[in-house]
Parts: sequence; C-alpha cells; structure tokens
Amino acid sequence: QVQLEESGGGMVQTGGSLRLSCAASERIFSTYSVGWFRQAPGKEREFVAVISGSAGSVSGGHTYYADSVKGRVTISRDKANNTVYLQMNSLKPEDTAVYYCAARPGFIGRTDYYRWKVYPYWGQGTQVTASI
Repeated sequence: QVQLEESGGGMVQTGGSLRLSCAASERIFSTYSVGWFRQAPGKEREFVAVISGSAGSVSGGHTYYADSVKGRVTISRDKANNTVYLQMNSLKPEDTAVYYCAARPGFIGRTDYYRWKVYPYWGQGTQVTASI
C-alpha cells in the first residue's frame, strides 16, 4: 500500500510563495503519475497539476496545469528523495484550500489527468491560506 504525506502548507500574504512536498513510502515516482488537487470549503475537489510517470516505452515527466494556476505553479519531482514538489508563487486568496497529492501507477494522458477518481492513492492534505 503506497502512502503519501504532504507538507509545506501554511499561511502567507497575497503574492507570497509556498513549496509543497509530497513524500512517498516507496520509490514510485519514476513509474507513477503524481498529481496535486485542492479543495476549498463548500467546493468540489479540483485539479491543480500533475507530472506523469513512465510506462513501458512511454517516458514520463510530462506536466499539465489547471488554467487557474498556469504560470504561477510548477510541479517537479526529485527521484533521489522520492518526493514531488509543488512550487506556488503569486498566491491569491482564491488559492486557499486543502492541497492533496495523489498517485497512480504508470503514464497518465490528457483524457484522465484532471479526474481525481482515477488516482487510487492519496495523502491527508495540507492547508494553504493566502490572506488579503
């Protein structure tokens, strides 16, 4: 059973930056796709970013971003430390939410990456608050 643990959340002023980390219990990040999702109170869980894993002859490392964060957020992975990062800059009040990392084996394509139900493994979440 893969276990994920997020860290790095906190409270910042509008315009500030945070770097979230997602650490896994096993060395999975080369072959697993890892995404970040967020959920604000009273709202549905929404996609933020994903970095794809490899599968067979298909190489990984492809990244996709939600339009709402594109240009402000960067997802990356450190295979040596078995960690995926989400660097968030120019934070806005509407970015306030609980952020979750999620993982699934193999490559993930354009038709699935934003669908939270296709990720079987989830962390407990970390709170991000951008205050005015």
